[in-house]
Amino acid sequence: MSAPAPPRADCIADSAGGLTFDLDAPAPGPASGDASGHWSAALVLRRRGSDDEAEEVRLPLAPDGEGRLRAVLPSTVALPEGRWDVYVAFADAEPRRLVPGLADLRSLVDRRPGPSTSPLTVRIPYATKHGNLSLRSWLRGPHAEAGDLHPDASGLTAHGRLHRVADPAAWLEGAVVEARCRRAPDLVVTVPVTREEPADEALAEEGGQDFSFTLDYGLLAAEWRGGLDVWDLWLCPADGSAPARVARLLDDVADKQQIFTYPVLPVDAEYAPAQAGPYYTADNDLAVRIEERPPVAG
Repeated sequence: MSAPAPPRADCIADSAGGLTFDLDAPAPGPASGDASGHWSAALVLRRRGSDDEAEEVRLPLAPDGEGRLRAVLPSTVALPEGRWDVYVAFADAEPRRLVPGLADLRSLVDRRPGPSTSPLTVRIPYATKHGNLSLRSWLRGPHAEAGDLHPDASGLTAHGRLHRVADPAAWLEGAVVEARCRRAPDLVVTVPVTREEPADEALAEEGGQDFSFTLDYGLLAAEWRGGLDVWDLWLCPADGSAPARVARLLDDVADKQQIFTYPVLPVDAEYAPAQAGPYYTADNDLAVRIEERPPVAG
């Protein structure tokens, strides 16, 4: 006899960062309740790679229409950054992995968080390479959302929006972008930030959140000594308060790296012929890589 199909969950996202899960209720029986036909159920989130029991979140599943159960993960429930695998548990039975059903993520597209100083909550459900349901969670405050990127042979010009600070215009006054080298944490290249007025009138009324910067690849190449150098980009205020990692989070794409790709272009370096280009990390943070230029074939 073949194994039963894994339970499937539909998912709806809201613009505040909350998620709603709907799945079919199991038939009454030992796995779903007591002998009188009552059942208990929970949606279980487990942070991948953690053995800490505190890294598990249980959400009650309650009836919602005929034959359906619903669990809600509000944006107000803290979910530390990371990848969370999604299970369903009926009564005392061992939790089972869920697989993705229908996903309504329209509210995440071009999401515009409202004014607040609380951390920005982002949760994006996705299918793993094994076909299971998982969530990618971020909790950022302040947050610098990367927008349009324009790389060319001289460097990278990037646009972005600042979120989760009390006065974005004041925060951006005198701000800089720091490129921090992973190979040598004390190695930092700093470039100025320009505050911009958005063309969209609705965004302009929100007040001074837009910025841009240009990072010269030559500044990074001057420190390159072969191999791969990765430079992480941070938006830093002039007063020395907490910086914001430049990242792209406010859409429905859980893993940006394979979707948003940018050219890797030749760059002059004293050590050897090199190439440079921007990319999104596994955490959807913006970085620039410099590495050796492959030899020309022929």
